[in-house]
Amino acid sequence: MDRRDFVRLLAAVPLVPSLKAEAAPADGLPKLNVVTKYAPSATPGMPGPYPGRVIAVKSEKSVDVETSAANDEVVREMMARGMCALTGKKTALEAWRQFVVPADVVGIKVNCGGYPWCISAYEIVAEVVRQLGAAGVPPTQVYIYERFQNQLDECNYAARLPAGITVVAAETRNQRADNRGYDPATYVEADLFGEEDTRSNMMRLVSQKLTKIINVPNMKDHGATGATGCLKNIAYGSFSNVARTHYRGKSHTYSFVGTLASVEPLRSRTVLQIMDGLRGVWHGGPFARTRKYVFYPKQILFGTDPVAIDRLLLDIIDDERKRHGAISIYDRSPQYLKIDDGRARDADPNVNIIIREPGHVEFAAGLGLGVADKARIKVQDVVV
Repeated sequence: MDRRDFVRLLAAVPLVPSLKAEAAPADGLPKLNVVTKYAPSATPGMPGPYPGRVIAVKSEKSVDVETSAANDEVVREMMARGMCALTGKKTALEAWRQFVVPADVVGIKVNCGGYPWCISAYEIVAEVVRQLGAAGVPPTQVYIYERFQNQLDECNYAARLPAGITVVAAETRNQRADNRGYDPATYVEADLFGEEDTRSNMMRLVSQKLTKIINVPNMKDHGATGATGCLKNIAYGSFSNVARTHYRGKSHTYSFVGTLASVEPLRSRTVLQIMDGLRGVWHGGPFARTRKYVFYPKQILFGTDPVAIDRLLLDIIDDERKRHGAISIYDRSPQYLKIDDGRARDADPNVNIIIREPGHVEFAAGLGLGVADKARIKVQDVVV
């Protein structure tokens, strides 16, 4: 059985409330047990009402590449144009009302790991909050969330947002010392490398409080997945104990990323994808402690299909790496692998410390999360 057959097999396994969905191991892939009591909504948020549809809003005026500062006025225009193009509505308010109602409790999943050079842009996050307010969702029903409090503290979104917004994390930092922020009854269980803790639990905020989630990832390279975008941001950013998926040169992210993203209620409640492509990271991601590997796509992608957006992202990252003479994210040659040599990887774009798994995007498509076939992805370019 090859990987395509395995994807079709796993896609056929129903996630029934209060039951375990067990994916039989094949082709070296681990067995993944999904445990959840939540049933999918009639129309799950992923892939949502616009499968295979991506709006790419671009503006040369959006970012000053010398200072890396974004233009708030231009970003607001890009946001309005993107939302209108996605929904076919004439105004941004009408567009946002397709996704939220005043009674909703809305989570905005940001990405803080690329601080200080490439995080979910303050201007984009602030505009999401502004439009939620215009649609009738009060600040007290809006949550900016990430897994780690220390990363949120560095980014300090609260200082740039209205009073009443809650900024919340599940853990103080990436030390797995405090699991109170996670739901013990909603998890994916897998023994990947013989680790002691074999469960990845969903955040309580996601499973027990939020009714809608807006995903705001970045365009970034990643050493285990090839690129980190919509799927990884919402999956690894909403579950505990996920770094265990890659170890000593091998990555299980191929099947794990999409499986996490498919778990209810995360799948049904994640209704909108807004990929921040104002800035990007072409190597050394998902972090950006140095500006050395930062580039400026100067665009924002809109959709409800995380797979379609991430399929485009793979090309964006790979093309940028090629421009710098770096090995492809698809390169699996043993000659480029230096196990557990993070410093060498950061210093040399032609070093892998893990065999990357960009195929995680296609796997997620097989789970029904979206469209990975580029011939079926419809991209509409909007220039501001």
